[in-house]
Amino acid sequence: MRRIDLRKVETANLHTVRKINRQIVLNYVREREPISRAAIARETALQRSTISEIVEVLTGEGLVEEIGEGKSTGGRRPTLLRLRTVGAIAIGVNITPTCTTVASSDLAGVVVQQESFPTDPAPAGTLNPIIEIIRKFSDQSSIEGVGVSVPGLVTPATGNAIFVPYFKWRDLPIGEIISKATGLPVTIDNDANAVALAELWFGRPEVRNARDFIFVLVADGVGTGIIFDGQVYRGVRGAAGEFGHMIVGTNAPVPCSCGNDDCWEAFASERAATARYHKLNGGKRLANFAALIDHALEGEPEAKTALTETARYLGIGIANLVVGFSPEAVIVGGEITRAWPLIETALTEKIERSVRQGVPSARILRSTLNGDPALKGALSLVLASKFAGAAAA
Repeated sequence: MRRIDLRKVETANLHTVRKINRQIVLNYVREREPISRAAIARETALQRSTISEIVEVLTGEGLVEEIGEGKSTGGRRPTLLRLRTVGAIAIGVNITPTCTTVASSDLAGVVVQQESFPTDPAPAGTLNPIIEIIRKFSDQSSIEGVGVSVPGLVTPATGNAIFVPYFKWRDLPIGEIISKATGLPVTIDNDANAVALAELWFGRPEVRNARDFIFVLVADGVGTGIIFDGQVYRGVRGAAGEFGHMIVGTNAPVPCSCGNDDCWEAFASERAATARYHKLNGGKRLANFAALIDHALEGEPEAKTALTETARYLGIGIANLVVGFSPEAVIVGGEITRAWPLIETALTEKIERSVRQGVPSARILRSTLNGDPALKGALSLVLASKFAGAAAA
């Protein structure tokens, strides 16, 4: 039972009801397209005239389009609706410790254009190329907003990066800098929160139908995005979910980005897996973490051992999250999921043992997002707002 926050309450006046109905209709089209007005009316119990009015508005806004007639069930053949996905409307920026990717996408999240460049620890060295690419993409499309995914603590309400440990960025107004230079609204969030949002809105049904889940992003670090009751939980100043820094052991194979050697990130990140491989192989170097995955999938024993040991520590951290939060599901994302058949047993062993008898465990799933999940997350910071609106309040 949710307590009403009187500081943020929006009474159910006629305008509020219309907004809610609008979002219901738009999401029916998004999730069940192609669908007719009559089918939406049957499933929602809204009046057919109300549906028609809303569809007319959505069509005028360029969000929905008619695509022809469906099969008749005895009367007139129904006109079918779908999302209008012609052209890019959003830009996503995914900043990682090594590479920054900028992409534009249509309303359904399909990438239209994409460019990448090495991330520069100096703020201007990264933000200036981002701004240049955004301007180029904006000149070619009607962009409505920019989403920025950052591997660190951020304040979404202000667009500030509180602390990004990999670059030692502190109180950097990323949102303001990009917005002033491009004239576009900018939304910024932690990378794991952004991917959790993408799973919620654009993941497959087994994920997006869960109201409470935790997303664990394995990359250079380990981040978590928490979904409670269908919303991202950010905590005070957006600082929730920093479980990558919970203590799970001592003498990790690599230091954490915060400098300690006992954090979950130091045991379960891509960097930790690579360090284990180097030690097992007498210092043999790899081009990147993806190469380690390739070696493991080809059957190399040292690569398989490095991954399964990393997965075991990943499972220890997830077990703590499951016991503490009891979510419906935990979704694991990142390059490591490419080796899911190799790591699943090591990953779930501790989780299954940790749950108290008689209490159901959470489903442990790999990410259902295709391509780069953090980039999808950055795009979702813009796209999800088109579908959430009053329905998420």
